[in-house]
Amino acid sequence: MAKASTDKPVSRKSRKAVDVDLPRGPGRPSGSINGPEQRVRLLDTALQLFARQGIVETPLAAIAREAGVTPAMLHYYFKSRDQLLDVLIEERIQPRREEIGKTFSADAGDPVTVITQLAERLMRTATEHPWFPSLWMREVFSDNGLLRQRIQQRYGTLHMQSAIDCITRWQREGRLNPDFEPSLLFITIFGLTILPLIATKAWQQDRLRRTLGPADIARHAVAILSHGVSPLP
Repeated sequence: MAKASTDKPVSRKSRKAVDVDLPRGPGRPSGSINGPEQRVRLLDTALQLFARQGIVETPLAAIAREAGVTPAMLHYYFKSRDQLLDVLIEERIQPRREEIGKTFSADAGDPVTVITQLAERLMRTATEHPWFPSLWMREVFSDNGLLRQRIQQRYGTLHMQSAIDCITRWQREGRLNPDFEPSLLFITIFGLTILPLIATKAWQQDRLRRTLGPADIARHAVAILSHGVSPLP
């Protein structure tokens, strides 16, 4: 005669405990914080590392390590570095470019006012987003900047062309120095504003310049652009 089974039925409460210990299926790795918050944190970390050491030199594993998550967690949100970079451009970088580009709208004011606003918006962007100056220097102005290539592929040079058209019109109307080179406006203002802003970190012990802030730098840049070094009439 077969021996009667002595196993007791597994209660619903016990079954629930067993189910918790089963291997996880596909999906977000366990131990994660709130999804949107985690995603924002990863984007912030990626921007900081890209600005500090360059995009090519920053693998996804380094971003995960800096953010304090597993590579699997980062891979859950971004399958590749290219996808991560495209998200950064779409959500973080392009909105900044559009805000700066609004300076040269169809109803832009006089040249001095527009140039002043451009300098101020650049400074505001750089101070509100500390990653902006270094990232732009490393990945947009350099010969092999990966960021510049991907931005141009996705958005072209629309904002740049709008600025050039506006400056050319001003020159044609006699409202702006004809020797001014339209295509060099942005990089000129960048050099007069963002480079000194980056240098302020080294001015903390400089008796002559340690009190200078973003507003002083913007004012200086506008004075150079609008009046040069000649005395005012």
